[in-house]
Amino acid sequence: MSTEKRHRSDVQREYRNEQIVVHWEPRYCIHTGNCIRHVPEVFNPDAHPWVAVDSATADQIAEAVMKCPTGALSFERLDGGEQEPHPEETTITERPNGPLYVRGHVRITAADGTIIREATRVALCRCGQSENKPFCDLSHRKIGFRTSEAGEPSER
Repeated sequence: MSTEKRHRSDVQREYRNEQIVVHWEPRYCIHTGNCIRHVPEVFNPDAHPWVAVDSATADQIAEAVMKCPTGALSFERLDGGEQEPHPEETTITERPNGPLYVRGHVRITAADGTIIREATRVALCRCGQSENKPFCDLSHRKIGFRTSEAGEPSER
């Protein structure tokens, strides 16, 4: 039986081999499944541990991690490979019926100036109901938050 505490949102996990370290911060994960779709042999939510860094190359893992829209997954290359690039331009993409995806150099600070999070990828709540504000926690799905007209595509 695994001792992995992945169902507690305050636990940060690290999965490593000699080439790469994958960091997972569950409190930011909104389960888009991008990592699973990209390299299912590495990211398997039914396995314990759910990240198997020896099941693909460091390049494949890094590419999959960068598809995580929330920054819940990040990586550090130990083999001299390219680290995650920092986009020169910051962009905000509105997801239909869902969060705002922010890419770039993102620094979120509290009213007192304390840094809440500094990252290159975040998903921000716009329904107002997240219990992890300012980050999305999928509350928009629970409350039926809608930004599109009937008949328009909804969030995937």
